[in-house]
Amino acid sequence: MADSFDYVIIGAGSAGCILANRLTADGKHSVCLLEAGPRDWHPYLHIPAGFIKTLTNPNVNWMYEAEPSHWTGGRAIGVPRGKTLGGSSSINGHIYNRGQRMDFDNWAQRGNQGWGYADVLPYFRRCERRIGGGDDTFRGRNGNLTVTDLNYTHPLCEAFMQGAGELGIPRNADYNGAVQEGISYVQRTAHNRRRVSTARAFLNPAKSRPNLTVRTGAHATRILLDGKRATGVEYANGGRGGAIVQVHANREVILSGGAINSPQLLQLSGIGPGGLLQSLGIAIQHELAGVGENLRDHYAPRFSARVKNIETINELARGYKFIGEVAKYFLGGKSIVNLSPSMVYGFWHSDPAARSNDLQFIFTPASYKQGVHGLLDDHPGFTVAAWQHRPQSKGWVRARTADPFEKPIIQPNYLADEGDRKVIVSAMKLARRLMHTDAMKPYLDFEEYPGDQVQGDDELLEAARDVASTTFHVMGTCRMGPAADPTAVVDDRLCVRGLEGLRVIDASVMPAMISANLNAATMMIGEKGADLVLGREPPDAIIVPEPAS
Repeated sequence: MADSFDYVIIGAGSAGCILANRLTADGKHSVCLLEAGPRDWHPYLHIPAGFIKTLTNPNVNWMYEAEPSHWTGGRAIGVPRGKTLGGSSSINGHIYNRGQRMDFDNWAQRGNQGWGYADVLPYFRRCERRIGGGDDTFRGRNGNLTVTDLNYTHPLCEAFMQGAGELGIPRNADYNGAVQEGISYVQRTAHNRRRVSTARAFLNPAKSRPNLTVRTGAHATRILLDGKRATGVEYANGGRGGAIVQVHANREVILSGGAINSPQLLQLSGIGPGGLLQSLGIAIQHELAGVGENLRDHYAPRFSARVKNIETINELARGYKFIGEVAKYFLGGKSIVNLSPSMVYGFWHSDPAARSNDLQFIFTPASYKQGVHGLLDDHPGFTVAAWQHRPQSKGWVRARTADPFEKPIIQPNYLADEGDRKVIVSAMKLARRLMHTDAMKPYLDFEEYPGDQVQGDDELLEAARDVASTTFHVMGTCRMGPAADPTAVVDDRLCVRGLEGLRVIDASVMPAMISANLNAATMMIGEKGADLVLGREPPDAIIVPEPAS
């Protein structure tokens, strides 16, 4: 006899934990939450600087890799995805960045009713417990998710922001408020020296509810279908070699595996492009051409510099100085152990005349060997990275075989679009200008990578090809769209087209890339998705005037 619940949620990540909380809050519905990974017990999941370790820990990370391509110089680039309670919100850089209002208005203009900025802003606010400044028109104060300001400053950060001012880039008190444009210290999901994942913020308060069952080590292998209706989920208890278990859904199956796992599981279940399924020997249950297509990601070249006249995180992270930093962390002081991977965020334009606000850049007073997170240089340094907000290059996620334990094929096709290459060169030129401002001159010894000898557009593109990497923002592989969109996988109620009792609620449904890290918007999707599942009326739209230009 299979267990039966009203709702079965696949994936306890950024959206899944929110769904588990909201769907069980009134006590009327039973929910089973399935997570392939373990409980979020590892200390590195909770210490802010632990992201350096979790990005390479296969116990809590799926450790996916993107296929090589021309514009990655034939390199296979890692695609970390969380594999534990909290999903990627438990291993990411805990940056809180919503995106611009035009991103969500664009979603609505594509035919997705109820997804404009005025519609989604109430869900951002509902989710958030903002500690710090900000206009309450835009910010939430009573939600589950604690969002704080960085409490650690560094003279190099101040010099960098002063230098940005020399280039006309203003300070912005709240990039999640009325205007994103400008530069500031990061906002993040961390509080009292601990990461605030969705597992901690949403799942933990709900775990004691008798109508919620959480199962870890439950690797979903297929969605069960009765004709065109999803009726449950089959999973391997403990992963490969584990007992095969079925759990039934009386109302709905909700897929919240993320932009990689959600399309792969649909394909393994016979839902996807017919040609792909046939080539893998998977029986077609429901042909849906867009499953796994439309993958997009942010691709970031990183500049690094050798520093003089000041100490950086590189030195503080070694030897007896690091022991001191650890002691300060546990004693409640300001410490590098409590830091995010980036300390300063900025948003600007590839074409100042157009003021398109299509670039994002970051700064941290640390440099990494060959730009790889987790491998700090042995000498003092800093890093500036810049990337395009809305890339047009698109790729795919495809099941490699019919084996549910095989990693899928991931091909983002970075920089395949000519327009993307033009914008990324502008981003790199901006990063270089930011490094060489008057305010940075007392500290800049020399540009280490790519180096002053790299000047022309073609040379900059070659540098991007050699060492640029993901910013971990994959999305779009189960895209939301109207019936006229041949690659739409879900409608604007997040229901899989042509099937009953099956929704996708995670970053894979995003119809277009946003100008931000994705975690905040994914949590918003979880909040709104819960209302859609329960048939609740949405909160009143919050219509705010456009800021003066």
